[in-house]
Amino acid sequence: MASRRSARLAAVATNAAVVELPPRPAVMARKRKAQVSAPEETAKAPVTPRKRRVKAVEEAPDTPTPTAVNLIAEPIETQKPKPAAVARLADPNRTNAVLRSPKTSRVIAPTSVEPIRSKLSSSRDVKPAPTGPTKITPTITSSNILEEACAYLIKVDARMKPLIDQHHCRIFSPAGLAEQVDPFEALCSGIISQQVSGAAAKSIKARFINLFNSQLETDALPDAEVVAPRFPTPDQVAVTSIETLRTAGLSQRKAEYLQGLSEKFASGELTAQMLADAPYEEVFEKLIAVRGLGKWSVEMFACFALKRLDVFSTGDLGVQRGMAAFVGRDVSKLKAKGGGKWKYMSEKEMEEISERFRPYRTLFMWYMWRVEETDISTME
Repeated sequence: MASRRSARLAAVATNAAVVELPPRPAVMARKRKAQVSAPEETAKAPVTPRKRRVKAVEEAPDTPTPTAVNLIAEPIETQKPKPAAVARLADPNRTNAVLRSPKTSRVIAPTSVEPIRSKLSSSRDVKPAPTGPTKITPTITSSNILEEACAYLIKVDARMKPLIDQHHCRIFSPAGLAEQVDPFEALCSGIISQQVSGAAAKSIKARFINLFNSQLETDALPDAEVVAPRFPTPDQVAVTSIETLRTAGLSQRKAEYLQGLSEKFASGELTAQMLADAPYEEVFEKLIAVRGLGKWSVEMFACFALKRLDVFSTGDLGVQRGMAAFVGRDVSKLKAKGGGKWKYMSEKEMEEISERFRPYRTLFMWYMWRVEETDISTME
């Protein structure tokens, strides 16, 4: 009896073991699936790359021109007090910026500036009075040239009024024209900003300046007054090796370009006085001969560093796009078609339209960059 009972208990125990075993692999299989599926889902949906792509699109609009222009026109010595806006004679066909000598920091005064009469005064303004002298037509100065230019643009084409009312062009305002510009620094900034983002260009420029200001950092005391770093002189850059210049983040070619440009200023081939006095054709010819300065770079320098008011760039994509929208074309459809360098508007047509706004084509071009920020329907 004992042996039979033992046999039954053994059978029951065996059957129970057989019954209990199958669920274990099932549970383990489910656990293995859960463990394998989690990393696969994480790999398929990376979060960080997506955020980076969206951020890159936001920082790289259709045209990087405004960013590049800001770097060209932005002086490095920002801690100095801004000079007072003093009215002086202005001419849309000449350099209107207050230039500083890159070697001595001396302010360069343009020579033989003749007064330019306003074109907006009516003929009755100059009609002689019965018993008095002839009424003098107002001259164009740095305090009223922006007002004169804007009024002239509206007079040529009334569609300019919404753009001018909505956007103030500080560059050619009395305060903007009072700022001192180092032409060597502006040209170096233009080379540094080529083919890189605005943030990268600012970082490289800061490191480039620190190459020549490291002594200020080591000698400064904790309680000493903070001194703004100075942009290097052409002589300093000319004697600095390419290898040292590259430590600021510059490419081999850009380092060579900056050294070649500095040699032009150090030798006297390029001077602030020449840039202040020479006609635009001469300025363009001398600058385009410098390695690293292309047509667009020279045009932007003439507009926003020298602050010449009658320069126009047909090769700028932002200007093309703005002009196409300005004349009422669907820019999105034009973009879809492609069509080479002038995809939005032909160079010939751009020149024909801009010619009407002479001698204030620079300001017209500046407003073309702002067309898509303004309600186009108000222009119709």
